[in-house]
Amino acid sequence: MNFLIGDFAMLDIISPISLPIFISLGLLSIAMIAVTLRKIGQFRKLRTGGRDGAEAALKLWLAGHSQDAMERARAQNSVLGRILTAVMSGVQARPGESEYAEELGRQTALVELAQMGRYMRFLEICVSSAPMLGLLGTVLGMIDAFAELSAVQGAADPASLAQGIWTALTTTAAGLVLALVADFITSWFEARIERERVLAETMISAAIFGRAGSIADAA
Repeated sequence: MNFLIGDFAMLDIISPISLPIFISLGLLSIAMIAVTLRKIGQFRKLRTGGRDGAEAALKLWLAGHSQDAMERARAQNSVLGRILTAVMSGVQARPGESEYAEELGRQTALVELAQMGRYMRFLEICVSSAPMLGLLGTVLGMIDAFAELSAVQGAADPASLAQGIWTALTTTAAGLVLALVADFITSWFEARIERERVLAETMISAAIFGRAGSIADAA
């Protein structure tokens, strides 16, 4: 009960002009959490990071067991497995035409990476817009605080002015916190996508031209 009373007291302190900014930041944070969860589910559905299975299929392929390698790559049903399957299909369809197999692999990789990159733009918008929203709330709050101060007859109340400034600055703090969280999440997803891209390029080259090391060395 005391917790609820504290929440209502906080709402009384917040300036009406800053309240829409707080609501906007709250909605933005909810949307960011929803997109983050959706991205995690998307990565799981696409089965990113299937490096071990792709490595095993590639070893079979380079050892001359093409049929076993194809079956192993298809069974993976991962991003790397689908790319490797496309390359192997190209090599078998047109032996001696490495450009064809390479192009099939790169087209498949582009499709997979495009799917992995969905909703990333929204997270980037959260990183850039959250601080600006917070700053806007601070500016509006400061304007409101000084407007009330100018309307007061006689000496101004320092406590009232400090409370208005404190309320105004909280929007900037909230926006910065949201932006930092969004930036961390965005960087993590981008690192996953970049890792998958490097592995895909390495695998396409290795399946067509051979390799000097394992796929694990590329990531």
